[in-house]
Amino acid sequence: MAMSCDHPDLLPLETALQRLWEALPAPAWAEVRAERDDPATDRASMDGVALRAADGRQPRRLLGTLFAGSDPAAFTVLPGTAVRIMTGAALPAGADAIVPVEQLRQEGDIIHLAVTPAPGDHLRRRGEQARAGDLLLPAGTPLNAARLALLAQEGRPVPALRRTRVGVASTGDELVAEPAPHQIRDSNGPMLAALARALGAEPELRPALPDDPPALAAALRQPGDIRILLTSGGVSMGEHDHLPAVLADLGAQILFHRIRLKPGKPMLAALLGDLLILGLPGNPVSAYVNALLFLPVALARLEGRAFPDPWRRARLAAPVKHKGDRPLLHPCRLVDGRLHPLPGKGSADLVTLAQADACAWIEPGGMEAGVKTRWIPVL
Repeated sequence: MAMSCDHPDLLPLETALQRLWEALPAPAWAEVRAERDDPATDRASMDGVALRAADGRQPRRLLGTLFAGSDPAAFTVLPGTAVRIMTGAALPAGADAIVPVEQLRQEGDIIHLAVTPAPGDHLRRRGEQARAGDLLLPAGTPLNAARLALLAQEGRPVPALRRTRVGVASTGDELVAEPAPHQIRDSNGPMLAALARALGAEPELRPALPDDPPALAAALRQPGDIRILLTSGGVSMGEHDHLPAVLADLGAQILFHRIRLKPGKPMLAALLGDLLILGLPGNPVSAYVNALLFLPVALARLEGRAFPDPWRRARLAAPVKHKGDRPLLHPCRLVDGRLHPLPGKGSADLVTLAQADACAWIEPGGMEAGVKTRWIPVL
């Protein structure tokens, strides 16, 4: 009876991702408290006129105009008067409401109202978003664009938005520029460098490494100015798969090696000092899928952002057969919101991957048409 090549000790994908996340240091962001009331004074939330609601719908004489950033002390709104005001401008003394411009009619310097105003209409009240000293972000909160804006608003230093430098190096004696039939060109290197850039990193494509432990060890000892090294190949069970042994000899911390996923079972992650090595399988689909899953997690952690969730959901337009006992990421075309499986021919089939725009999660045993599953975009 044929035995499955899979093993029960393979690490589930989510466990591997979490292990990688927890092993990497995150920037120590301090808590953020409100420097002053937000807003610091009553402000207009719409373009219109500022006036006294108690005067009802009677016409008002315009005193002038307040723009965002203008000092409201230039005007005092008395009975029968109003000030033209722009969105975000501070409310002048005496006013307690805004009538939007759409509900006004002007004759000379006289404004006629189409509505009866009420106190507080179209105002942002002082401190309605936060009071001075309020805790806005607890210490360690991952940053995103909105939180960076909040730092700037509160007068706090905004971290420099630097891209993480990622080195990319394929391995294998079979990689040459002008291949004979028994050789191949390096497609993984350009693919992974492009993917790293698409994910927000600053990639550095390096020459392919030979299947030689001393050369591999030398490259790992002197990685240069990079924070992450992506390698492809050299992590499986072949005689030329030297990366695990070389890392062990160098005293690296192996975070995991071999995961429950198809393609991509040989995936390896290790820390060599401050350098993170993501050892991707050599077949292009395996290398791509693993980089697409693991590199965003590493980048987010090192840059102080939240744990990324790349998954989306859609229904399969056709069944996918899958006899293995590992989850499968199958290349698909996304058409009208449905996943159309492509006739992939395994982890070496770069042609099909290049034609795909999604990889669908297929459970062991396969999945039928119409079943909703998660998928990840091909970038």
